Amino acid sequence: MTLAVYPGTFDPITLGHVDVVTRARTLFDRVVVGVAHNAAKRGRHLFGLDERLELARASLAHLSGVEVDVVPGLLADYCRERGAGAIVKGLRSGTDLDAEVPMALLNRDLGGPETVFLAAAGAHARVSSSLVKDVAGHGGDVSGLVPDVVLAALERELAPAAARPPAGRP
Repeated sequence: MTLAVYPGTFDPITLGHVDVVTRARTLFDRVVVGVAHNAAKRGRHLFGLDERLELARASLAHLSGVEVDVVPGLLADYCRERGAGAIVKGLRSGTDLDAEVPMALLNRDLGGPETVFLAAAGAHARVSSSLVKDVAGHGGDVSGLVPDVVLAALERELAPAAARPPAGRP
């Protein structure tokens, strides 16, 4: 059985991520969505690790052969420990490719498996977690960009900020 790991911070998971996992599942027997636990980014995430895990699990519950887990350290080490045959990365643009190729090469040098790149579906090529948080934080509609469970979490987390008037305005 071939296992692939799809790593990321998933802060939050988007429909683009769900699409990559769905397509990766057609290529691999099992896919682990590896939610990064990066202590250096503490306080920089909108959602804490536990909530990111919960949102990812709820968003992917309809897919068989998919697991959500924490990647506690180096991705290459995690992949070796899990017996992963591949790392999966989604690409939205050439900029993503430029950023991902050096990481893929380093993971391979560190003893990790090969990285398989999946091009984003056209509908998701512009979607990133950062843009979702920015738009939602300004009260914009992100309902077509994230699973319903994530939309509810964003509304709960960002509603007070979105409802405040800009500084200097009544």
